[in-house]
Amino acid sequence: MKLKDAIASLSQEHPEDTLNPLYTPWGEQIKNEENPQVWQEYPRPQLRRQDFHMLNGKWQYLITSEELQPGQPLETEGEILVPFSPETLLSGVNRQLQPGEYLWYERTLSFSQEELAKKAAGMRCILHFGAVDQQAAVYADGREIAVHIGGYLPFSADLTDFVSDRGTLLQVWVRDDSDTSYYTRGKQTLKRGGMFYTAQSGIWQSVWYEWVPKNYVTDLRITPCLDSRQVIVEMASPKPFIAVTCTIQQADRQFCFDPVGTGTGTTAGRPTKVTRNLIGVAITMESSNAGKLILTLPEDGFRPWTPEEPWIYGFTIAADEDVVHSYFAMRSYSVEPDEKGIPRFCLNHRPYFLHGLLDQGYWSDGLMTAPCDEAFLYDIKLAKDMGFNMLRKHIKVEPLRWYYHCDRLGMIVWQDMVSGGTTYHMPLVCYMPTLFPHISAHTKDHHYHLFARADEEGRAAWEQECLDTIDHLYSIPSIAVWVPFNEGWGQFDAARIADLVKEKDPTRPVDHASGWFDQKGGDFRSIHNYFRPLKVKLDGKRAFVISEYGGFACHIPEHSSVDRVYGYRKYATPKEMTGAYRELIEKHLFSLVDAGLSGAVYTQLSDIEEEVNGLVTYDRRVVKIDLTDSKSEDNALL
Repeated sequence: MKLKDAIASLSQEHPEDTLNPLYTPWGEQIKNEENPQVWQEYPRPQLRRQDFHMLNGKWQYLITSEELQPGQPLETEGEILVPFSPETLLSGVNRQLQPGEYLWYERTLSFSQEELAKKAAGMRCILHFGAVDQQAAVYADGREIAVHIGGYLPFSADLTDFVSDRGTLLQVWVRDDSDTSYYTRGKQTLKRGGMFYTAQSGIWQSVWYEWVPKNYVTDLRITPCLDSRQVIVEMASPKPFIAVTCTIQQADRQFCFDPVGTGTGTTAGRPTKVTRNLIGVAITMESSNAGKLILTLPEDGFRPWTPEEPWIYGFTIAADEDVVHSYFAMRSYSVEPDEKGIPRFCLNHRPYFLHGLLDQGYWSDGLMTAPCDEAFLYDIKLAKDMGFNMLRKHIKVEPLRWYYHCDRLGMIVWQDMVSGGTTYHMPLVCYMPTLFPHISAHTKDHHYHLFARADEEGRAAWEQECLDTIDHLYSIPSIAVWVPFNEGWGQFDAARIADLVKEKDPTRPVDHASGWFDQKGGDFRSIHNYFRPLKVKLDGKRAFVISEYGGFACHIPEHSSVDRVYGYRKYATPKEMTGAYRELIEKHLFSLVDAGLSGAVYTQLSDIEEEVNGLVTYDRRVVKIDLTDSKSEDNALL
């Protein structure tokens, strides 16, 4: 495909026709079940409890343009299958929420005698939402118990006061301005087309409640320190704990760890008593503030995490009356010079070539919500089987179970922040950089109006959400790099933001401006190249990565949302696409590693609506390329 034809494709008008209904194999099974039990797995693998109740399933819903008062049962329109957005096939609604409209969810919660006894004993009932897009308010029996803005991060509310033998009327109010405001929205747009997709709204990640003691672990922050064989575990809680016991498991073994390195120490100015069992079962800390554990791994129990050997340590914390289960992995990510002085991405201080794949996390029947846990496993395993060792999670925050599977299967993750801002100026952020990459590299991003960031309130909101995203995902072993901005979409002050991210999390490198509009910040020189010969352009102390390339398109009519073909190079058959892909990877990409290429991200894992440049179709039924025996040693340590 010639460059001028590609630009014409990029600038096409948004279509108005409907998408072909496509079900994944898992979604088809859900569709055929009378009362499907969806997403019943506990949503937080690094903060697991035994006493929980999933609320995914059928709720009542109403879409209205009128203001309604919560507290009384609504005259609903029918059933919606949570956690699928109303815009999805799997929700059973298949209707788009418009700006100015309100989406209401409703269900009545019933509590057992055992649960009523827990309340009487002083336990708390905490209600959790994985993500609700975009603005939400939660009501219990008509009283507001939570308000949240931002469609990609979790929030919770204390439901205890409303637990009774009469049951509780739970209602959730939602508004979504989508791309008509500055809020984070990623690839969502009300007028889909090309590289932007159907906007969705409402609950799109799991809903559940759990019973906890009055004082409980609200969050864990886990920091592996590879060089010292230590792991720092910080616990957040309403009040300091009196006693903490930590037991760590490695396969069928258990190790005892010294939380302060010497067997003695102080916490909050008071003596800390540490009981050590030298034959190794657990540690116990008694303190007025036992909120921080420093666990030192013995030499015979130390194994670093890599994609080739994804070694995971499980551990359990008993903090006063609370018990949580979690895990960690020993690894480090950095940019360091190799033996030739070339800056390289390093895993555990060794140069490691990242053979990556762009993963946008969209599904033909669930949009941003995968049909089930098995669907997550399919995508990650497919990428590994194709020889990839990294997924760039593109402008989306996944449910925590997706990251858990990357941790245990061995898949490095580059995590994008979700883009926001007002309407993008596509000639500036898309067409000009494609035609004149040298000019775009010298464009400064403090010209806020050019980057759809004139609104100061919007910039502040994005900056806070960026930091909140780091807090939310910090403990995940497989996340190696933060990517604040992509192709100038809502970009602003990227060099400063890179420093802010590094201050927040000094354990991971930062790709501050993926694609173009490089502000000379961060740890990578990061370019997108779809139309020109692949080259390496080293830049001082920053590692060089091609953070997007490829985009080969092959339309499979029975498995595509539309009849149009959108992609950067088009091929008539999977066989032709396979040949072109092999040549690109084996002859052109891997030959650049010696010259200083640290990583590359092929576009992309799956088709999405008009984009048919995936290695697998949107419904995950047809793998387009045959990569039998095509894995390369260049995928790993250099």
